[in-house]
Amino acid sequence: MSTKVFSPEEIVHQTLQSSVKKVKKPFITSFLLGVLAGAFIGLGALFYTIVKADETYSFATKQILGGFVFSLGLILVVIAGAELFTGNNLIAIAWAEKKVSTKEMMRNWAIIFFSNMIGALSLAVMVYFSGHLDMNHGAIAETYLKMADAKCGLPFMTAFFRGMLCNILVCLGVWMAMGGKTITDKILAIVFPITLFVAAGFEHSIANLFIIPVGLLIKTFSDIQITTQFLSVSGMLKNLIPVILGNIIGGSVLVGLMYHFIFLKNKK
Repeated sequence: MSTKVFSPEEIVHQTLQSSVKKVKKPFITSFLLGVLAGAFIGLGALFYTIVKADETYSFATKQILGGFVFSLGLILVVIAGAELFTGNNLIAIAWAEKKVSTKEMMRNWAIIFFSNMIGALSLAVMVYFSGHLDMNHGAIAETYLKMADAKCGLPFMTAFFRGMLCNILVCLGVWMAMGGKTITDKILAIVFPITLFVAAGFEHSIANLFIIPVGLLIKTFSDIQITTQFLSVSGMLKNLIPVILGNIIGGSVLVGLMYHFIFLKNKK
């Protein structure tokens, strides 16, 4: 058996076939796979926060090492099997080829986003009550508060472009993983784009649906004396709206439709 990876042209056709299958899945299957993906991305964010909370590391070490361990989230989605909203933005390829309708694509995005949200929020609640936040003498909880507050305070355009850049890298990670034929291939394809997006401070809507709610739980029910200027439910919505829009543009247009034009439409 050949161990050669798939070519970019072959990846386009694999993504096309995969996208059609995604929109045809029964609701309950898509929903449960979405719940798993939300929890998986939350686990990646949890792993990142452990590194971020260690003040003995330099800035660059925290960002790069934190990004490396955050990759666990997408590795679980791709290898274990789950449906992630940001990755499913690549369904735009099948939409552009008229293999799926606008209604089917939007329905899939809606189901997967809200099931991702349920998975991420459920994990946030479990983590809060697990005692995990008390680790490192409470530094874990303080880090969540600071990160959540900073995210809620981002200006609209900053959050939008960070969301766009994030999902360019996430979808490139998914794209390259489609080209691999072994688990090792797929993991290596995922790690570097995800490490970069996290290290650079870009914004992922589903990760934020874990990080910000953890911060809200700490602010509401704990007695940690850290002032938060922006952390609130309205602050979370203020973050999510531009980040979601940026994620969609970055993944569906700048990756999905770009490769569609290069390898499919341009050939026609």
